[in-house]
Amino acid sequence: MNALELVGLTKVHGTGVNTFRALDNVSLTVGPGELVAVMGPSGSGKTTLLTIAGGLEAPTEGQVIVRGHDLASMTRDQRAALRRSSVGYIFQEFNLLSALTAVENVAMPLELDGCSSATARRLSMESLARVGLSDRANHFPDDLSGGERQRIAIARALVSRGQDGQHRLLLADEPTGSLDTVNGDAVMEVLRSACDEGASGVMVTHDARLASWSDRIVFLRDGVVVDEAVPDGPESLLVGDHQ
Repeated sequence: MNALELVGLTKVHGTGVNTFRALDNVSLTVGPGELVAVMGPSGSGKTTLLTIAGGLEAPTEGQVIVRGHDLASMTRDQRAALRRSSVGYIFQEFNLLSALTAVENVAMPLELDGCSSATARRLSMESLARVGLSDRANHFPDDLSGGERQRIAIARALVSRGQDGQHRLLLADEPTGSLDTVNGDAVMEVLRSACDEGASGVMVTHDARLASWSDRIVFLRDGVVVDEAVPDGPESLLVGDHQ
């Protein structure tokens, strides 16, 4: 089963002369274990694609299918439950709560979803171990480096799986944008490893070198898919013509 299928997505803002097409008939399929990078200039529709893929925003036209579930056929509560069980979000700003420790930040979504504190902590420690931060579990975000904070955010995105045991769909919006090269590479290693273990990912990035960690690169311009590429490494990405 594909992790994500976007079919003929169109997103229109405004009316009349103020109409703006953020996406125009975009289709994209992401298979199990696949990491897809989405590149393009500012305003090309990259973030809109992510928010629609995660069910946070509805398309004007088109179909969004997450792990076999057509979002348009689901109620708001059903979509929210699907997001909690099957979708993880990773943002450039980390979105961690400074008053909570690393393990508490990772555990919080589980506890909000009714998981017992003991089970939530156990699953969160397992997730922190996956990103190499078991020894930082009881540290607060302000005591951690930017790279460590982003890896905690990834651990939070990975921590919960659906009740059927399926791996999660990870949606990452410029996840290394505020990090230096060393920390950015460490974050990409975690994302790549998660997908190699069965998760699926869609990552928005402006950085061709980071996009080279992906299995496939989709180029957007003015809300339209204009090209795709399969990277062999940073030196293989000649993206100047796409931006």
